[in-house]
Amino acid sequence: MHPVLFHIGALLIPSYGALAALGVLLALMLAQRTARTAGVPPAQLWNLCIAALLTSLIGSRLLLLVINWRDVARHPLWMVGLATIHHPLLVAAGVLLGGLAAIIYARWQHLPLLNTADALAAPIALGIACEQLGALLAGSGYGTDTHVRWAITYTNVLAARWSGAPLGVPVHPVQAYAAIGFLTLSLLLLIVLPARRQSGDVTGVALMGAGVVIFLTEIWRDWEGRGSLLHGALNGPQIAAVLMVIAGAILLRKRAGARILTQDTVEGNHG
Repeated sequence: MHPVLFHIGALLIPSYGALAALGVLLALMLAQRTARTAGVPPAQLWNLCIAALLTSLIGSRLLLLVINWRDVARHPLWMVGLATIHHPLLVAAGVLLGGLAAIIYARWQHLPLLNTADALAAPIALGIACEQLGALLAGSGYGTDTHVRWAITYTNVLAARWSGAPLGVPVHPVQAYAAIGFLTLSLLLLIVLPARRQSGDVTGVALMGAGVVIFLTEIWRDWEGRGSLLHGALNGPQIAAVLMVIAGAILLRKRAGARILTQDTVEGNHG
């Protein structure tokens, strides 16, 4: 595939970074539309997204710097190379830090959390879809070896150096599977958002849908660096996916129960 999108003189523009940046841009643009539908001020949602993105990016890279501080102390120029490293733990750390920053900002600005989450659901899914296309080009989160007709083979040494992708081995284009799954989820959430009965419905569907996509695509994704639990039955992302589905189901059930209770109370007052 193509870990380098194009060159500007001696400067390399990584495909992963370029597609991830495109995903962020598209997500921000879409969030301005979904914010209005969800009843959240678009300007405040924009600021929340920027705060979360900066926290995620800076925090995950600082974590990587701390983990490799001895090597960096001996070779300071390696700090430049750290920007090209893709690792599942960094993604998880970035998501947690970004999510925490978003919650703190929402609380600070007195934004309704569930409405805010509903507004962000479809844009986040769209952004992940673009990010996975970048991962496909870069070799990050590569698939298991296979001989299916649509298998891909990485031959660029940068794919191995930056992402650890195996060279010369046909593998599942699992990143494309994930991109299709998250793009479909984004479209579904855009349909659900204006039709939701109450705040939190879109978030619940998003958690369950994302959990299903992650769980299924991990079946064809190489497990290196992703952890192994339950004697190898599941990996780390699959455990997280199961928890996401459970959390989404609980949220939907809880909100549905609250709606029924409210309706019964109103009917009782009228009676």
